[in-house]
Amino acid sequence: MKKYFQSSIYIIFVIVTFLALAKSFMVYENPFNFFENPLVWLTLIGFILVIVLKETINVIAISKATELQNEKDGVVPEAPNAWIQKLLKSWTKSKDIEDEQEIVLDHNYDGIRELDNTLPPWWVYMFYASIVFAIVYLVRFEVLDGDSQIMEYDKAVAEAKAELKKYKSTAPDLITAESVALLTDAKDLGRGKAVFGLNCASCHLADGGGSIGPNLTDEFWILGGGIKNVFTTISNGGRDGKGMIAWNKTLKAVDIAKVASYVISLQGTTPATPKAPEGDKWEEK
Repeated sequence: MKKYFQSSIYIIFVIVTFLALAKSFMVYENPFNFFENPLVWLTLIGFILVIVLKETINVIAISKATELQNEKDGVVPEAPNAWIQKLLKSWTKSKDIEDEQEIVLDHNYDGIRELDNTLPPWWVYMFYASIVFAIVYLVRFEVLDGDSQIMEYDKAVAEAKAELKKYKSTAPDLITAESVALLTDAKDLGRGKAVFGLNCASCHLADGGGSIGPNLTDEFWILGGGIKNVFTTISNGGRDGKGMIAWNKTLKAVDIAKVASYVISLQGTTPATPKAPEGDKWEEK
């Protein structure tokens, strides 16, 4: 009766584990995330603990019964830690060398004999667990059309982009080409002029008339005028192979915004030796 009771408890735990896995795969996008879905992990851990506890109790019970029988028969008692050895043996089902004759097969290869060892219980339990997992996985992704890895990746990327866009729209110190605004304060333009003189004057001249780089005082722009285009050009660089380098790794975004505003302020000024116009005439929309 006791044996049937233990088997019933074991079967119930298998069913509960299967149902927990099934629910996890059907409800959650990431079923193996412990924080999103602790139920499946707690169930699996409980299932493993029940198996270990069951085997441990069986070994201790058998050891205790053997010890009592030995005392009754006057046999020398076993070592105190003998139950540990029995527990390990119960998880491998291995035969002692002196008992190997019981599992020797008829095969004989030049004196090498084959043993018919029983599969270790730990391996059998893992095999059963893999069957349960395979069934749940099959139902989740093949029958119920669950998201594939590519679909999960696309969703994760979309969520990350949405969060990044939200962050950019609310971060006060984050300046991008979409959020940059033309600065007119004298202090900001003064800082922009200082950055321009240190990094840009060598190609555009101090008055913006142009040398290696184009003239910044006329209405013609190679990559577009206006604060957003100028900010983007300074940040990402000019044309590939012959344009200005990207300054976004050297200058902070706030300084790029200030120097871009200063460049816009040069429009309509008269440089000493203006370079001929390049690009297209820019008209603010």
